[in-house]
Amino acid sequence: MAKRKIGVWLIGALGGISTTVVVGIAALRQKLVDEVGLVSGLPQFAKLGLLGWDEITVGGHEIRDTTYAAEAQQLHQKSGVFDGDMLRAVAPTLAEFEKNIRPGTLINVGSTIEKFAGDAAIKQRGERPAVALERISADLTEFQKQHNLDHVIVVNVASTEPPQPAELRDLTWPQLQKKLDADAVSPVPASSIYAVAAIQCGFSHVNFTPSVGTDLPALEAFARERNVLHVGRDGKTGETLMKSVLAPMFAARNLQVQSWVGHNIFGNMDGKVLDDPVNKANKVKSKDHLLTEILGYKPQTLVTIEYIESMGDWKTAWDHIHFRGFLNTKMILQFMWQGCDSLLAAPLVLDLIRFTDRSHRAGQGGVMRQLSSFFKSPMGDNVPPEFHEQFALLEQWADEVAG
Repeated sequence: MAKRKIGVWLIGALGGISTTVVVGIAALRQKLVDEVGLVSGLPQFAKLGLLGWDEITVGGHEIRDTTYAAEAQQLHQKSGVFDGDMLRAVAPTLAEFEKNIRPGTLINVGSTIEKFAGDAAIKQRGERPAVALERISADLTEFQKQHNLDHVIVVNVASTEPPQPAELRDLTWPQLQKKLDADAVSPVPASSIYAVAAIQCGFSHVNFTPSVGTDLPALEAFARERNVLHVGRDGKTGETLMKSVLAPMFAARNLQVQSWVGHNIFGNMDGKVLDDPVNKANKVKSKDHLLTEILGYKPQTLVTIEYIESMGDWKTAWDHIHFRGFLNTKMILQFMWQGCDSLLAAPLVLDLIRFTDRSHRAGQGGVMRQLSSFFKSPMGDNVPPEFHEQFALLEQWADEVAG
């Protein structure tokens, strides 16, 4: 089969996750590493003929002034990830991808994220949503044209925005368009502006963040109208993954969970942003709804997220589960999850890119319900909250697409 050319456009293109994604693509291209950690590398998905690593070209939008080399070195030195020899080997690919980075938008990203903006993004400050949308769409179409790409997949891995205004959920697509076109202050956040740009260009959209993105009735309707693939929301990498596996066990054994407390600490850029209570509220909501859905009742819950600078990209979660068993006996399960945040997230982003590309090749459109196992708050109708059932959807989809 002739090689295809697929573009991956990263929102938050020079952050820790994006940097790890491009290091991963380059290392996999050169066969410096194997596919451990990649769901798409499992044997049951080999029949799909998934996207090859040498078929991917990367670009993106970024608000900070930095480079892939600088970000990779910081992860290497501060968090002890990446092999030095590997970084030297992949440097040319990182430099090649970096040429495709363009300034992002600061519209409704919140004051905390705006503080990190560099000169190029600051020049765009104050632009109207319609102007930002036109500029972002032009960047996407230029990227496709310049590299002669068969398709582009837009992936949002930017920092978490503040929660969106409730009014956005009540808008139809024509009403949302008017909000984008208005001269007055618009409530539409940056994540949704990027999403609209992707949809109107006919490009697939993946939202790996807790930000709203396409998760609005208006944008779901717009995506259906254009037959565009999209999915989200908030990548499921650590503590919430454990909840989605352990909570069904308590339900199946008829053990009553009385309280579930989770404390999270980490020291990367995402941690800095989530140190702001407004941004943190969006993340906590994404992490905290799962137990009620699985158990069928709401135990007392507490989720804390704290920025501890010395932790770097290493994320630690301590969970304390208090449950009631036979003869009213109260018991406890505790666990600790520790992992490198970007190294947990990046392989899932690569999986989502490969599965989205395969879905696009199959002529599919709309919400990719089959990818729900990758998200804390998966989009789509009647999505089961249990991880094993979500993963079964992916395997079933693979069987159907493979014929």
